[in-house]
Amino acid sequence: MRRGELYRVRRPSSRDPKKYRVFVIVSRQILIDSRFSTVICAPIYTAYEGLSTQVAVGIDEGLKHDSSIHCDELISLPKSMLTNYVGKLPSEKLHLLERALEIALQLHDE
Repeated sequence: MRRGELYRVRRPSSRDPKKYRVFVIVSRQILIDSRFSTVICAPIYTAYEGLSTQVAVGIDEGLKHDSSIHCDELISLPKSMLTNYVGKLPSEKLHLLERALEIALQLHDE
């Protein structure tokens, strides 16, 4: 399990209308490798509004449709739910994800 990997999760939340949702792992690698049972993930939706906190992804990352990672909706998921591997982000998309997370969490003054 690595940062930037995508996993299809069955019913991640009772509020999610979808039967399955794809998530990308955003936790730092030391946490992923630790004995903690959860990791922080960002959901992937087919909607893309072009926000600075969204990262466009699609077929190249293993998805069926053009979609986007939504960094404003982070969620902690049990590692045990991340079993259906979809794909991984290439380094340039991982860099865009890191920038979107910085904006979503307002880590730098702008």
